[in-house]
Amino acid sequence: QVRLVESGGGLVQAGGSLRLSCAASGRTFASYAMGWFRQAPGKERGIVAAISWSGGVTNYAGSVKGRFTISRDNAKNTVYLQMNSLKPEDTAVYYCAMGKSSSLNGGYDSWGQGTQVTVSS
Repeated sequence: QVRLVESGGGLVQAGGSLRLSCAASGRTFASYAMGWFRQAPGKERGIVAAISWSGGVTNYAGSVKGRFTISRDNAKNTVYLQMNSLKPEDTAVYYCAMGKSSSLNGGYDSWGQGTQVTVSS
C-alpha cells in the first residue's frame, strides 16, 4: 500500500515563500508521475502542479505558473513544491498524489493527508 506524507505547510504573510515536501513509500517512486493538489473551504480540489516520472515534464495551473515550482528527488522518494510570492488566495490544504502511470495524463490514485497553507494579507 502506498503511503504519502506531506510536510512544510504553515502560516506566511503575502509575498512570502514556503516549500512543501511529500515523502512516498510502498511503491516504486521513480515509476510514477506525481502531483500537488489543493482544496480551499467551499471549493473543489484542483491540481496545482504535476511532474513526470523523470522530472523532465511539468505542468502548472495558470494561477500558480511563474510562482510555484515542482521538483522531485527519486533517490529520496520525495516530491517538492516551492511556493514563492504567495497570495491570500493560495490559502488551502495542499495534497500530494501519486499517478497511475509515468505520464502526466494518467490520473492519480494515491493521496496524502494534506498540509495546511495559510497566507495572510
